[in-house]
Amino acid sequence: MRSIAIMNQKGGVGKTTTAVNLSAALAKTGVKVCLIDLDPQAHATLHLGIEPQVEFKSVYDVLVDDTKLKEVRQEAAENLWLIPAHLDLAAAELELASVVGREMILRDKLAHDDMKFDYLLIDCPPSLGVLTLNALTAVQEIFIPLQPHFLALHGLSKLLKTIRLVAERLNNHLRLSGVVLCMYDANTRLASEVATDVNAFFRQDNAHKTPWANAKTFETKIRRNIRLAEAPSFGKPIFDYDANSNGAEDYTKLAEEVLAQK
Repeated sequence: MRSIAIMNQKGGVGKTTTAVNLSAALAKTGVKVCLIDLDPQAHATLHLGIEPQVEFKSVYDVLVDDTKLKEVRQEAAENLWLIPAHLDLAAAELELASVVGREMILRDKLAHDDMKFDYLLIDCPPSLGVLTLNALTAVQEIFIPLQPHFLALHGLSKLLKTIRLVAERLNNHLRLSGVVLCMYDANTRLASEVATDVNAFFRQDNAHKTPWANAKTFETKIRRNIRLAEAPSFGKPIFDYDANSNGAEDYTKLAEEVLAQK
């Protein structure tokens, strides 16, 4: 099973959009996919048309109680399952503060899960707290959605420091596999300059033994597309909302790239 965390500490860069639509695109190819919504905002859960309810168990119960993943998991579409989030998840940081090994709870729950998937994706919160650490400890790979502007490059350096620390102290299998450029406008010079700079950074750093030594920027760019912005309000992935849109085309191509990776 390939396990991938979709993370960026900056909000509004296409993180949840990528987590949901990449999961849906992979599922459409016939592979079995599980998406874990680890963001207290529960946007991935809403995006898949599941309304967070207090009476229903969520990933919060998995982290703070003895609840098993199979008790929480919901089938969102053919070949696609969701571990939903709820606003209660915001309290998990405080409730787990005194728990020994709190960064490894999700990893241990996944190890004891009896349902097997081809792909596990985790939508991380836009912060670097206990929830994100649980994700990074549980997965093997990281994808970073990046909006092509200068401040995004500045934030990338901070993310890499966090990834290095987690790889050194908690998960020595962790690696950054790729950067997904989102809200891309090919008509602007800035977008192409940022893409060039990110590629150049990873090429020059390939010789060093870092968790991002073999990282790359995906060839597929997720173009700025109003249909992608509209889809969450209808509780649908882009393929169910507008299968003929640029967004559907881009995430289909991104899924093909991911499937082609070793």
